[in-house]
This record gives sequence, C-alpha cells and structure tokens, in this order.
Amino acid sequence: MLKHRSTAAKRALGAKSASLSGNPPTYEHIVTNANETFLWRVDDYPWERNVWNYHPEIEIHLLRNSSGMAFVGDHIGEFHSGYLTVVGPNLPHDWVTATEPGEIIKGRDVVIQFDPDRVRGISAASPEFGQLDEFFRRSERGLVYVGATRAKAAEMIEQMGDLTGFSRLSLFVQLLDLLASSSEYELLSSPEFAPKLETESLDALQKSLIYIFQNLATDIHMAEVAELAGMSESAFSRFFKKNTGNTFTDHVNKLRIWQACKLLSDTDMPITDICFEVGYLNISNFNRTFLRHHKVTPSAYRRLTTQRRPVRPADQTAA
Repeated sequence: MLKHRSTAAKRALGAKSASLSGNPPTYEHIVTNANETFLWRVDDYPWERNVWNYHPEIEIHLLRNSSGMAFVGDHIGEFHSGYLTVVGPNLPHDWVTATEPGEIIKGRDVVIQFDPDRVRGISAASPEFGQLDEFFRRSERGLVYVGATRAKAAEMIEQMGDLTGFSRLSLFVQLLDLLASSSEYELLSSPEFAPKLETESLDALQKSLIYIFQNLATDIHMAEVAELAGMSESAFSRFFKKNTGNTFTDHVNKLRIWQACKLLSDTDMPITDICFEVGYLNISNFNRTFLRHHKVTPSAYRRLTTQRRPVRPADQTAA
C-alpha cells in the first residue's frame, strides 16, 4: 500500500489543484492605459489571476519572496525568491506556491506586461528598437535569467514602482536592453511546444491536470485520465502531447521527480519512503527515472543539496 503524502507534499499539490480549479486555464485580457507603453503592477498571492493562463503580451515576471513550482509551456521546475522570467506571447504559464488556508503572500509578484507589436511599431521612427526582435523571438519559449543580469534587472523592476511617465519609460527601455543583450539566461519551454489554445481544449486539459495532481502518489493510468477528458487513449495521448509538450508518462514523472527533489533536499525521510511517497511502486524504477532526469542518483542528489544548505546561526554557535 502506498504511504500517505507528507504535509508539505499535500500542500504543494493542493495549492496547484486550487489554482487550476478556481479558474480554468484561460486567456488573460490585459488593459494598458492609453498614456502608457506597458503595464507595471504588484500582485499578492493567491488572487484570481493566479491561474494557468496565456495572453498575446510579453510578460516580465519577478517573484520576490517565495518558492514553489514554475509551469512555463512544457517546462516544470522549481523557483525561489528572486526568480526572474520573461514569457512570450501566448505561452501558458503559472507559478504556484504552497500556502496555508487563508494565507496571503503580500507583494509576491512584480509583473510587467507589454504588446511587442506596439514596441516594434516604434522602430519605424527609431530603428534601434528593431534590435529587440531576436529577444522577442527567444521569449516565445520562456526565459529565466540568472547571475548579475537577474540582480540588476530585479533592481530596475523595483525602481519602476516609484517612477511615472517618461522616467518610467526610460527605465523600461534600459531593462529591455539589458535582457536582450544578456547571455545569462536559460530557455524554458521546448521548441516543439505548440498548444491548441481553444477554450474547449484548455478545459479538457484543466480537468486532466487537476486529476494528475490529485492522484500523483497513486498508480495513475492514462486510460482513467483519458476517460475523464472524454477521449480514447490514443486521441488523449496525442492531445496531451500537443497541449503540454510532454507525453503523459513524462509529465507524471517530471512532477514526481520534482516532488522527490523537494523531499530529498528539505527532509531526512528515507529514500525508500520518498520513492513510495511520490508514487513509484518500486525503488529500481524510481532510481532509474531519477538518474535519467538529474544524471545523479537520489542519494547523491541528497548529498549535494545537503552540502549547499546554508549554515544556520544555531549551527555557527555550536561550532
């Protein structure tokens, strides 16, 4: 029999299920004031727009003060405070933090959204703006920035909150220049990711993703999810690959391995228990899948993450 999930695992999965079920993955309508080139705002978490969504605008997103799971196209990964992403037009995305019932994380996100075609239109009079085209194309797969670029860009994004008018626009142009010229980034979504964004498809995918999250620690089968979506297994397999970029099995494995990484780095739970906690039925399959994803065994991963843990003040005193 499978072991019960840890409290942390339940909260993480519950948070995502709530995000998906509260509002369907949907088109976000963004309204920029007539006297502004871009939208700048601060969001608490959670709120009604914290859903798996897409929009034709490019989004620059700074996560200030939390950690959790990042979903960008077919990318599934972990984020921490200071995580800075650029998400291109019509690329579905969501950032999920596990919270207690009723908990609100004030100012978790700073969001900038702008129409790339509006910026491209400026290049007719100011050809220098044409240099942003390659950056806009890269953003279609989603970008996460690291290093000095991340730190400098985060500082500029925060400064915009105190500015208005041309001063804010000037800093925005500097930010675009920094991000466009930097090589300190990683691409997130795969080139093959090309979802069908019709409402009917998104609703079926929503139901499937919720079910996968709620049953991640069980012996989940594609047939039962396909039935939920009202499709044959073969049709659902093609549908799921088209709309997530992953096969059903790869998607489930990515989520399970992500949860295993959290338990390996944040707890002292025995590896065999973690194997069952995240839904694997035998340790050999767990070890093999983990090695394929991270190029190290679960025990080696735990040793590496333990070495990177910061020394707590109590530990320093004891030393």
